[in-house]
Amino acid sequence: MGKKMKAALEKVEPRMYGLREAVDVVKKSAYAKFDESVDIALRLGIDPKRSDQMVRGTTALPHGTGKKIRVLVFAKGDKEQEARQAGADYVGSDDLMEKIKGGWLDFDCAISTPDLMASVGKLGKQLGPRGLMPNPKTGTVTFEVGKAVAEIRKGRVEFKVEKAGIVQVAVGKVSFDIDKLYDNAAAILESVIKAKPASCKGRYLKSATISSTMGPGVQLDAMALTKQWS
Repeated sequence: MGKKMKAALEKVEPRMYGLREAVDVVKKSAYAKFDESVDIALRLGIDPKRSDQMVRGTTALPHGTGKKIRVLVFAKGDKEQEARQAGADYVGSDDLMEKIKGGWLDFDCAISTPDLMASVGKLGKQLGPRGLMPNPKTGTVTFEVGKAVAEIRKGRVEFKVEKAGIVQVAVGKVSFDIDKLYDNAAAILESVIKAKPASCKGRYLKSATISSTMGPGVQLDAMALTKQWS
């Protein structure tokens, strides 16, 4: 273990923290020379293999992520023009699909108009593993492409439970002040807690950790968080 990591670990006490206090500790224990991302990881008491226990959705982060999101839109005609005017980075249809089949994936979010989903759906092998497949549940399959691009630009993030039952989302950068990181993390917590599947029995939010890219994880009081945002 390096000296910097050791020094960072010494700033984190082995106990459960409240959210605001935890954010402060994450900022103080970050040591990298670049502006690290701050991520929250939530371990859920669900079975991700069961379709009725899939937890996914979107949240508008009040202060954005601090990261430029590269948006791709599958659209034709007027909708193609609408997406370009809204500031999408890549807009097209068959041409983009061919590029993606060839292994090109230089974007962070994909939106599609419903009429093109039959073709976009064939890109499952490329888009699926990276979580880039447009989905009606997350508002990325829509004819309102301009609105969708604008929301993503403002800081709308997508969350989805992974195979191990964990939801991990970036809530900002270390350079954000405490209030902004707190507000963003609170927005994620509220959305994930309210997305509890009806079939989930027992404790839903099992544990929660917040950390910077290189810094140590800070344990959050999962039970207190559940009470606060249920």
